[in-house]
Amino acid sequence: MTYVVGFPRIGEQRELKRALEAYWAGNSSQEELQKTASDLRKRHWVYQKNANIDLISINDFSFYDNMIDAMVMLNATPAKYDDIDNCMDKYFAMARGDDNHKAMEMTKWFNTNYHYIVPELDENMDFKATITKIKAEYKEAKELGISPKVNFIGLITFVKLSKIVNGSEDKIIEKLIPVYVDLINQLKELDNNITIQFDESYFVTNPTSKDLETLKKVYDELTKAHDNIFVATYFEHSNEANEVLAKTNIKGMFLDFVAGSENSIKPLVEAGKKVGIGIVNGRNVWVNDIEESVKFLKGIAEVANSEDILVGSSCSLLHVPFTLKYEEKMDSDIKSWLSYAVEKLNEIKIIDKLFRGVELDAEEKADLVANQEAIATRKTSTKIHNQVVKDRVSNLTQEDEHRNMPFEERIKLQHENLKYPILPTTTIGSFPQTPEVRKLRRDYKNGVISVDEYEAQIKKWIDELVELQEKLDIDVLVHGEFERNDMVEYFGEQLEGVAFSQNGWVQSYGSRCVKPPLIFGDVSRPKDMTVKWITYAQSKTNRPMKGMLTGPVTMLNWSFVRDDQSRSATGYQMALAIRDEVNALEAAGIKVIQVDEAALREGYPLRNDKKAEYEDWAIRGFRITTSGVKPETQIHTHMCYSEFSDIMDAIEAMDADVISIENARSDNSLLEIFKQRGYKGEIGPGIYDIHSPRIPSVEELVEQIQALMKVLPVEKLWVNPDCGLKTRKWAETTPSLENMVKATKIVREQLK
Repeated sequence: MTYVVGFPRIGEQRELKRALEAYWAGNSSQEELQKTASDLRKRHWVYQKNANIDLISINDFSFYDNMIDAMVMLNATPAKYDDIDNCMDKYFAMARGDDNHKAMEMTKWFNTNYHYIVPELDENMDFKATITKIKAEYKEAKELGISPKVNFIGLITFVKLSKIVNGSEDKIIEKLIPVYVDLINQLKELDNNITIQFDESYFVTNPTSKDLETLKKVYDELTKAHDNIFVATYFEHSNEANEVLAKTNIKGMFLDFVAGSENSIKPLVEAGKKVGIGIVNGRNVWVNDIEESVKFLKGIAEVANSEDILVGSSCSLLHVPFTLKYEEKMDSDIKSWLSYAVEKLNEIKIIDKLFRGVELDAEEKADLVANQEAIATRKTSTKIHNQVVKDRVSNLTQEDEHRNMPFEERIKLQHENLKYPILPTTTIGSFPQTPEVRKLRRDYKNGVISVDEYEAQIKKWIDELVELQEKLDIDVLVHGEFERNDMVEYFGEQLEGVAFSQNGWVQSYGSRCVKPPLIFGDVSRPKDMTVKWITYAQSKTNRPMKGMLTGPVTMLNWSFVRDDQSRSATGYQMALAIRDEVNALEAAGIKVIQVDEAALREGYPLRNDKKAEYEDWAIRGFRITTSGVKPETQIHTHMCYSEFSDIMDAIEAMDADVISIENARSDNSLLEIFKQRGYKGEIGPGIYDIHSPRIPSVEELVEQIQALMKVLPVEKLWVNPDCGLKTRKWAETTPSLENMVKATKIVREQLK
C-alpha cells in the first residue's frame, strides 16, 4: 500500500496564487475562487490516482494555511474578528488583516520555510466541530472514484503550536478531546471506515513525559470513536511517541525515514500496527536512489510483516515544486538528477512494486534505468566537483572568522563615521516589485529589450527611490532591489554550482511562492554580484546606502541543497562566496552592509542533541562571511519570525553590529529575551507588519516605538518595518514609511 502525507495545493503553474490575488484585488468573485480551488483539487487527486497511490488525502488543500483551516473547523477563531459577517472575509482578515483588523501572528512550520498562522486559544472558547469544507472535498473525491484519507492537524500539535491567550494548555486539550471525537463521528457519517490522518509532529521536538502522558490519554479517547486512525510525524524521529502510540488503538503511523532515520518501528510492529515508511524525500528535489530504498525496505521486512508496511513520502510534498514537466530549458544532466512532487509519486509506486515483487511495466522499467544512470552520474560529474573550491574551504583559519576589533570599540567608530541620530530609521531592503518591475526583468531576460534599456530603467527607479527616501527623511537608505527577482534566487543565479528552474515554485505562505535555487555542486562566486547597483545608488546620496546581501545560511535553508556531501561543507563554500562580495562592497566605498540571515532559526534541528553541530557551522559560516571588513564598516543582519529564547548564544556569537527582526505581530514578546540577556548589539524590531496591506497610523507607531523603549534602551533601537517591502503596493508603502518617520520624530522630540 502506498500513501503521501500531503500534496502541493498552489497548482502546477501557480493557478491558486493568481486566483487568490485576483479575489483580494476585487477582480473576481468568491464563486470563481471556489471553482479554481475545486478544479485544482481534482487535478491533483488524479495525478495521485494515476500513480497508484492508495491513500490520497483530502483537507490538505487550503486557501491560506491548514492551521487557520483547523481554527475555523474547531470554532477556535478569536473574538476580535467576530464583527466580520462574511466567512471568507473573516478568514482572510485573520490571515492578512484588513482596514480594521490586524493579521494574526505568523511563524515558520517547524524547521521549514513554510509559514503558518498561529492560533490564539482561550479556554473559554466555545469549541465545536464543523466539517463543511471536508464534506465538500470528500464528495469531489468520491466522484473521481477515490476513497480518500482525511488529513487534520493533531489535537496536541494544534494546541502546542498555538498561543494561549487565556487559561492553560491542559484545560484547552481537555475541552478539545470531545470536539475531536465529534469531528471523527461526523467523518464516519461520510464513511464508517474512513481513514483519518492526524498530524502530530510536535512529537519530533523533544516531548516531555507529561506530553507523552497527554498523548496516550488523547488517543485512547479518540480511538474509542474510530479504529482507522493513522498518526503522522515528520521532519525528525518521534521514538518516544512511537512507543506510546503503540499502546493505543490507532491503526498505524506514518514516519519520516529521511530526516528521522533513527525512527524505531519495533514497538509498533510488536503491537501489530501498520507502519508508513516515509522514504521518498518530501523536502528535497534529488532523485531517490530506488535500489537503496528497496534494500532498506527489505531490511525492515525482516522484522515486520510486509503487509503491514506502507511506502510513502517522508512528509507532505507541499515543500517541493509540482512537476518537472515545464522544465524545458534546464541542463539535461541536472534535470536528470531531479524529482518534483509528481515525479516522487512515480518513485513511490516503483519502490513499492519492487519491494513487493510486482513486475514493472515497460515505462516503469525505463524509469528505473534512468534512475540508476542519474545516481551514477552525480557521483562523478565535473559539473558538481571543483577541487579549487574544496581546497579553499580546507584552508580556512581562525583569523577568517573573527573581526579585528571588539564590538564596543567598533560601534563608536561607526557612530562617528555614519553620524545617524538616535532612533535611526531604515528599511529592510526591498521595495515594491510592481508589474512594471517584473515585466522589465522578464523583457530583458527574454531579449525583448537591450542591456542599455534595462539598466537605464533600473537606474531611473533607483534615482526615484533615493529621492523618495530623502524626502521622507529616512536615515540609512537602500537601493530598492529592482534588479532582483528573489533574495536567494538573485544571488544563486550568479554563483557557480547553483542552478535554477523555470517552474520550481514552492508555497511559502498564502499566495506567496518562492523558487528555491538548486545547489547541485561546489559553490563559488566568479564575479561581482551587487557592487554596480549599490555604488550607483550611493553616488546619488550623501546618506549611508546599505549594501544588501543574503547570508550563507539563508542561501542554504531557502535552497534545495545537494545531499551528496555534508551540509556544513556546502555552507562554508557559500560563506566564502558571499565574503568575496562583502569585501568588494567595502572596497567600493560602502560603509553599511546588511547580510540577511532571515532563515537562520528555521534551519535548527528539531532535536536538542543535534543543535550544537548546526550552530557550530552556521554561525562560523556567517562570521566567515562578515569578518573580512574594517571595524568602521557596519554589519547588519535581518531575521524573520523566530523564537529567539533558545538561540541567543548563537545570535550573540554572530557578532553583527545591528540586527533587525520581524516583531510587529508578536506584541514585542520576542524582545524580552534580548532585554533579559543584555544583548550588546543594536536592534531594529519591526514596528509594523508588511505582510498586511493596512497602513499603520502615526499614533499607533508612536505607541509602538514607546513600547519598544520600555523593553530595550533607546540608544540601541533602530526603527524599521518588519521585513522587505517587495510584496506591498506603493499606495501602502509610501504612507506607511511616511508615518513611520513622523512617529520617530515625535518620539525624538519627546526624548529631548
